[in-house]
Amino acid sequence: MSNNLDSWRELPAAQQPEWPDRGELDKVVAELAGLPPLVFAGECDNLKAELAAVTRGEAFVLQGGDCAETFSGATADGVRNKLKTLLQMAIVLTYAAKVPVVKIGRIAGQFAKPRSKNTEDREGVELPAYRGDMVNGFDFTPESRIPDPGRLLRAYHSSAVTLNLVRAFTKGGYADLRQVHAWNQDFVSESPAGKRYERLAREIDQALAFMHACGADPEEFHSVEFYSSHEALILDYDRALTRIDSRTGEPYDVSAHMVWIGERTRQLDSAHVEFFSRIRNPIGVKLGPTTTAEEALALVEKLNPNDEPGRLTFITRMGASKIREHLPSLVEKVTANGARVAWICDPMHGNTFEAPSGHKTRRLDDVLNEVAGFFEVHRALGTHPGGIHIEFTGDDVTECVGGGTEIVEDDLALRYETACDPRLNRSQSLDMAFRVAELYRSA
Repeated sequence: MSNNLDSWRELPAAQQPEWPDRGELDKVVAELAGLPPLVFAGECDNLKAELAAVTRGEAFVLQGGDCAETFSGATADGVRNKLKTLLQMAIVLTYAAKVPVVKIGRIAGQFAKPRSKNTEDREGVELPAYRGDMVNGFDFTPESRIPDPGRLLRAYHSSAVTLNLVRAFTKGGYADLRQVHAWNQDFVSESPAGKRYERLAREIDQALAFMHACGADPEEFHSVEFYSSHEALILDYDRALTRIDSRTGEPYDVSAHMVWIGERTRQLDSAHVEFFSRIRNPIGVKLGPTTTAEEALALVEKLNPNDEPGRLTFITRMGASKIREHLPSLVEKVTANGARVAWICDPMHGNTFEAPSGHKTRRLDDVLNEVAGFFEVHRALGTHPGGIHIEFTGDDVTECVGGGTEIVEDDLALRYETACDPRLNRSQSLDMAFRVAELYRSA
């Protein structure tokens, strides 16, 4: 395939900001094009190899993080808390489900969000919708909501800071398996999920002590491989961060290890699909309940024509009430076609509703019900339930209802901090990890 990395510019591109000054955007894009890569092509290939194991049924993906990152959230505490939650979930899944876990964060680039409407109306005042910190500001003022190309540079630098912190934590001792108790210290006393985790951590300690006594101390116990991902929504940004790999001569989007196309931008003749067909990263596509098997197969043909294992992941977002009805024919027909794809369940986006208080929220029971449906479908078809994709935070927010430390609708206003969609808090995330481990063991 010829690598015309700008072929997408001839096609319709949904969900792009209306930049007021194209000249200013061009200047920013030129600056981005000269900045160092945020990740390396070899790391992207390592992730592709791990995802290939998922397509073979040998591993499980845990992909998660913020709905929409904010520039103000790129702090040591904020990043550590998200990482700690993901590591705790991964430990539960690895130990309780006895499966290798591929750890991917919605992190260091998840700064842009698709919107169902271009404008937001409050008490008769209409302004452009908030499209994420990469595009405009959250404050409901005319100045804040003007798309600003300078924010693309801030997104790059914020991503760099975040990745630097992640690498320090995951390689500098914090992710050592002997830290399993330390990740839980601030959490165990008041939380049922924390107490359950603590019991599991004690078992892991005993297993490590036994292995140490036998003279075994594998390198893998002291650090983890952790990958970054985001929805590559703002094409000017991701195109500017696409580089030709010196080893292979192939183009990689070095803004993240993995990028995905959203449900709103996956049209076959669209700019997003065209751009993704040109880069060599592992990629994902979100599939909602209206997706037909024919559309899914056409996406396979366009995005992974050589059937490279680990290249393409389908992330299904159906809703708890629809997954058992809509997922089987997709999985069945794609599998019958011989396509090697990883199947991941996003149980968040199809289960959002508005509480009486006006807060957007999700019920943990609905989220878990969708995951259960995902496992049921794959079990019935003899295919591999390859992972989960969730929106969570490491903080004790009150954005989703339910969980072992139960949040009810009247609690939502207490700590509703998301810039966009409601996220699971740390306790709800751990509840979910234990439930997913049970589902995996019985699959």
